[in-house]
Amino acid sequence: MTIFNSLCDIITLGMLNKEYKYYTDNKKKLLRRYKGKVLVLVGEKISGVYNNEAEAYTSAIKEYKLGTFLVQKCIPDEEAIQTFHSRVRFSE
Repeated sequence: MTIFNSLCDIITLGMLNKEYKYYTDNKKKLLRRYKGKVLVLVGEKISGVYNNEAEAYTSAIKEYKLGTFLVQKCIPDEEAIQTFHSRVRFSE
């Protein structure tokens, strides 16, 4: 999980804006072709298509330096929302 948190930090710093912009600008077309797959994006091109994030990252890191590629799951916006539930109970 640390790896992907670091990638989110890199996007926030603007290092992968080009890749993320390409993904968002072409999302409808990408969804028709790659829905449910994990994409590795380098610049404005798809470097690889994988079944899960681990495969995508493992393959990409062999060819590219960390911070130069984006691992992005190709899913509709409504599936991208994550909900977390806590089992914390506060006593009175």
